Amino acid sequence: MIKHQEFNRDGPATPVEKQEHQRIAANLTHRAENGADAEQIADAIVSIWQQIEAALRPILGQRGVDSLYRRSLHLAGLAHPWLAGIHEGRPDALDFEALKSALVQQSSAAAAAAGGALLQTFHDLLAGLLGPALTDRLLHSVWINSPSGASAEDTIR
Repeated sequence: MIKHQEFNRDGPATPVEKQEHQRIAANLTHRAENGADAEQIADAIVSIWQQIEAALRPILGQRGVDSLYRRSLHLAGLAHPWLAGIHEGRPDALDFEALKSALVQQSSAAAAAAGGALLQTFHDLLAGLLGPALTDRLLHSVWINSPSGASAEDTIR
């Protein structure tokens, strides 16, 4: 088996891991376990999605981001069926209010699990298209920044 080695500007990189978005998913779960309600979790998830859209729209275009988001909803909907139909019949795929509305109707644990799965699925799809190193570079600011200037991880704690 041939192993694929990632490189950065300084030479070979360590194996690219999905640490940041895994941390976000874990923090969503932790937040739910510590009493956050579904609306607070939904707000955090929507904030992250808005940052993802802003980071990727100039590179992939609106239709590219829309397509990946819809595909992510479909795939994450296999484990969380209520996610799959969120945008059916809607022309605007990135209707984050529809996502928020669906999330707040769930328990906080279910909202956290589905939100984490949706982010994981999106990351995996993007990494499959662009490669893990480029995906991590493109989304690095999302995992680090939030609208308030705190890290995305702090936003969801």
